[in-house]
Amino acid sequence: MALGFFKNLVDKFTGRPVDWDELEETLIRADLGVPMTLRILEALRARGGELTARTVVDVARSEILQVLPLGSPALRPLPNRPKAILMVGVNGTGKTTSSAKLAHALRRDRHTALLVAADTFRAAAIEQLGVWGERIGVDVIKGQYNGDSAALCYDAYAAAHRRNVEFLICDTAGRLHTKSNLMQELTKVARTLAKHDPDAPHEKLLVVDATTGTNALVQARQFHEAIGLTGIIVTKLDGSGKGGVLVAIQHELGLPARYIGTGETLDDFALFDREAFVERML
Repeated sequence: MALGFFKNLVDKFTGRPVDWDELEETLIRADLGVPMTLRILEALRARGGELTARTVVDVARSEILQVLPLGSPALRPLPNRPKAILMVGVNGTGKTTSSAKLAHALRRDRHTALLVAADTFRAAAIEQLGVWGERIGVDVIKGQYNGDSAALCYDAYAAAHRRNVEFLICDTAGRLHTKSNLMQELTKVARTLAKHDPDAPHEKLLVVDATTGTNALVQARQFHEAIGLTGIIVTKLDGSGKGGVLVAIQHELGLPARYIGTGETLDDFALFDREAFVERML
């Protein structure tokens, strides 16, 4: 949902009657998804009265706020053991960078973290995470190129436990959600971590690119079916990003946005805040 989405609605429909079909198309184009679009339209019909641009905005805003969670609590460590976080997603969404930004945010909150370069299919990803680790002062566990990522994560968890590290962040390989063999490999990583702790991985965060629109919803659905996601990290949620898909993912899958990335710097990363998100849409 581009910044100023509500403003765009007002601009589009001010001074002329609001056409229901055109409004439906506008909401769907904002990547809100068909179910959320129908919910907003039903709320408008139930309200009755003249359908004005301001009415549309008020109702859409109210319905979106009802769907989005009240708050995104910060990650908290577990007693006496590392909290394992599995970072997953397709190629090109900013997963490796988001892993580093998450580690940086945790350190900023006075927590300890350990990064795992579990994308063993790309030598560049291993090197990239190593550079990030040096920059933010977080150790990176690396394996060999084309090595067993599940075994690497298993060993990394043991290392984190020995070092009394609070958070273990596993940057897994980007994989197409349509490739069943790659998705099965991801479930293997999860099962391997569970050998250390039956509840591990404790967080399974899907990194999606806001500019991909409804394709992010398809990705979320497939990854959720494969490993049971606990939340979403959304990248590129800036002036060029849409972001309406966050509402669709929450509404259709019950998966909350946990963190958002809005730029290239380390600090362009924050907990998702529904009020701030909706304000950005105004």
